[in-house]
Amino acid sequence: PLLAMIACAPQTNGAPPAKKARPGGWSPDSWRERPIVQEPKFEAGALAKAEETLKRLPPLVTPEEVRKLRELLTEVEDGKRFLLQGGDCAERFLDCSAPNIEAKLRILLQMSLVLSWSGGLPCVRVGRLAGQYAKPRSSDYEIVDGKKVLAFRGDCVNDIDPAQREPDADRLTQAYFHSAATLNHVRSLVSGGFAGLDQSTFWQLDHVKNEKRKQQYTGIVDQLKASLKFMRTCAVPLGASAKGVDFFTSHEGLCLPFESALAREEDGAHYATSAHFLWIGDRTRQLDGAHVEFFRGVENPVGIKVGPTAEPEVILDIVKKLNPNNEGGKIVLITRMGEGKVATHLPKHIKALQEAGLRAVWQCDPMHGNTYKVEAGGAEYKTRNFDSILNEVVETVRVHQECGSRLMGLHFELTGEDVTECVGGPQELESSDLSRSYETYCDPRLNVSQSLEMAFRLTEVLPEPSKPTHRRALPLTRCSSLVCELGHPDSVVRQENGAGARAGATAGAAPGAAPG
Repeated sequence: PLLAMIACAPQTNGAPPAKKARPGGWSPDSWRERPIVQEPKFEAGALAKAEETLKRLPPLVTPEEVRKLRELLTEVEDGKRFLLQGGDCAERFLDCSAPNIEAKLRILLQMSLVLSWSGGLPCVRVGRLAGQYAKPRSSDYEIVDGKKVLAFRGDCVNDIDPAQREPDADRLTQAYFHSAATLNHVRSLVSGGFAGLDQSTFWQLDHVKNEKRKQQYTGIVDQLKASLKFMRTCAVPLGASAKGVDFFTSHEGLCLPFESALAREEDGAHYATSAHFLWIGDRTRQLDGAHVEFFRGVENPVGIKVGPTAEPEVILDIVKKLNPNNEGGKIVLITRMGEGKVATHLPKHIKALQEAGLRAVWQCDPMHGNTYKVEAGGAEYKTRNFDSILNEVVETVRVHQECGSRLMGLHFELTGEDVTECVGGPQELESSDLSRSYETYCDPRLNVSQSLEMAFRLTEVLPEPSKPTHRRALPLTRCSSLVCELGHPDSVVRQENGAGARAGATAGAAPGAAPG
């Protein structure tokens, strides 16, 4: 509904954006003149038809929402907020259902509550959600049941069924509508009070078996509810101060025909309206390549994956090309070194950025560097060990401290379901458990219990200012600020200066600034 779209648009100060000049030599299609990798071989006529369709459709997110995220990421750089990003490795069309969407939203908000409560910093929440339908592959082909077939590149390109691996451009429009449906349901959830502190469905921990964590988590929620009740009793005007939470979407900006078809211009600036935040992977960050060319011309925050093979000079050149004016909230450096490799590779990147005086959010992706294969029950599975994931975060925190820097965000592949894809964690899953509920099409994800356990374990390792000196009952001012940050059933999100009207006109107006 229009009212839900308006209510969920991120809060802004109503000031019009300054008119910006287009980067020299750039257009939404200038990437077509550059060498490109990881691009599916769609049939030309079908691809042109799909692109024309996407160009006519409304944007999935609005420029105003993108600018809001840039503001919040600038606050992350300044140590006022912490970035939490998570979701599926590769979304599936079949997962575009109410229960799946609700489960993903719930676990991300629950994790952010634990981190905010313990660390005293509000979280910027970004989901790998409503668009993560394309995946890079190391080879164009793979072996399935002894046969050589085209590699599965995500639901927006081809089918997981080996018999349907030819790239199908019609799937690009299917990806758009699945993304729009996902965004619409998230909007309806948050505008309907799904995440309100009085909503038992949000705070339930059905899959969490660890009684210690249940008690800790329930204690946090009970203190927040008590604070809320006290402020209501004292007639504190919460409705006027509570802004609700912002929830933003993200995916890897891999399929450029899709991204460029959804590029939109406002006041001389261009925005990628497929999501608020996009990132460039290890395989597509060539300085003179098509992906860097496209993303240098849009205003969205852009992530850059930094693995153990990345050279600091190359990363610096990419940062300068994507953010020539060294603006805040534009660049997120997503380090993914792997357990035991952080101390070897990360310091040189930190030093290079410091010496160049460049701005960026430092985020750790402890998932991708810790993937390995195991044999179980006669089948081969990709998996990750919970302890290795946690250890990479611990190593990254320590290296940042030693280099006079700090970790500003985390990036997880996770799900709100009780899958069995990563070993270890509170359920002490082993390789033999993987076959029980292994659902991912690509890489393994933390399940709901592992995700919440990870959040609690992180409160023990994140440094100041993310870690308080004590964790006893907090003063009213701290509780009230968290209540306002997380939202509550009585809050009313209002838009000024017509900010919500434009969001209401989009197919997937983003679920930012939602109650709870």
